[in-house]
Amino acid sequence: MKQKNALPMILVTLMVVLLLIPAFVTMAKGGGGASVSNDDEYFLTWEEYVTAHGMTSWNWTDAADAIEKVAQHAADLYEQGDKGTAYEYAKATYWGYYETTGFERNTMTYISGSRVSSVELQFTTLRKAVKKDLGTETVRAEAEKLSDMLHEDAVILSPESGSQSTGSTAEKSAGSKAATFAGSFGIILREGLEAILVVGAIIAYLLKAGKKKEVIPVYIGAGFAVVCSFIMAGVLSWLKAINPETHMSQEIIEGFAALIAVVVLFYVSNWMVSKAESEAWEGYIKGKVAESAEKGNMFALAFTAWLAVFREGAEVILFYQPMLSEGNPEMVWAGFAAGCAALVAVFAVIRLLSVKLPLKPFFLATSILMAFMTVCFMGSGIKELMEGGVFDDMSFMLSSPSWLSWIPYNDVLDVFGVYPLIGTVVPQLILLVITVVTFVVQIKRNGDLKKTQ
Repeated sequence: MKQKNALPMILVTLMVVLLLIPAFVTMAKGGGGASVSNDDEYFLTWEEYVTAHGMTSWNWTDAADAIEKVAQHAADLYEQGDKGTAYEYAKATYWGYYETTGFERNTMTYISGSRVSSVELQFTTLRKAVKKDLGTETVRAEAEKLSDMLHEDAVILSPESGSQSTGSTAEKSAGSKAATFAGSFGIILREGLEAILVVGAIIAYLLKAGKKKEVIPVYIGAGFAVVCSFIMAGVLSWLKAINPETHMSQEIIEGFAALIAVVVLFYVSNWMVSKAESEAWEGYIKGKVAESAEKGNMFALAFTAWLAVFREGAEVILFYQPMLSEGNPEMVWAGFAAGCAALVAVFAVIRLLSVKLPLKPFFLATSILMAFMTVCFMGSGIKELMEGGVFDDMSFMLSSPSWLSWIPYNDVLDVFGVYPLIGTVVPQLILLVITVVTFVVQIKRNGDLKKTQ
């Protein structure tokens, strides 16, 4: 009973820790970009840029032009030998412009999530080229590549600013509504898929094992994560209003949450596979479950559900806030409802499989799914920390852009944390090897234990 009562307090404590992580990281790096003074031509934030140019209206090509100007200024400063200031302007292209203008969110909504990831990693590559002193030619080439990508997206987001024909008002209205619906649907499906896979698998496992009462803490953990997500979204909005560079807080929080999830999921997956044989023994489900309810493991399951939902929740809220104020709010809610329905369908499929599959195959399948999500969280967590600037100085990131051309960039791989980067793929492969070895050892132990019964 004490264990269950302690659950909310432990989760609140963890949330506070996650909130404080960005502050510690910023202090460790010596503060933010506010220490860099702007001149008459270049600005560290979009707000300053808009004010200085007296812009009352703008399109995405204007935003891309502004980011290009800052990126090229960073390259100029680097060439002049002022690498410290150059790095501040290189950081500003992302935290001061790409996120504050809404460029990132609109690209996610109306183009694709994988496109956002590729552009974000190009921002990271530019910063790394400056930070690791890769030379003027490389820095300028990365700045130009970033500009090209942003202008390509700007034409899609604001076709009226390019050479494309915009069509009639009715056609634009219909297209806008369809795009809003598709964007809203894609956001909730993309961000919710990982969470629903984890939570669905945990609940199906407990029901299959006859632990119906233990499902309640899992639901509580997931529900409490929704509340924490709203709190986190509010805190992040406040941080971003104080200092644009604290936009990195979102990436850092999500990254650390993902890596914590890696540890918890690894433990849970191994615990599940350890029961693949023992749960099938006669008498275990009938008697031992009730007698030896493993409180620590039940907490781990509830904590896993909380992490899975919390990690994505705040981001979903932050994406939906401006969408609702930009027009077509009914299409936003329609897309949200359709996405939730799709997630419920995924949950139903997992529950259906839990009913039809025999015990041993189901427990093995569930533990494998958990292990798979562990590898996914490892990739996405490292990528988020890269975007937050935490890994700019890490030696394993190498001194040159570590792109792997044989790994494609698409929404499916992006959702599951697979990116064409050595910095994410290598840790994932190491974790995969460790997981496979652990599973083989555990299954062998299960077999030996069964022989002794």
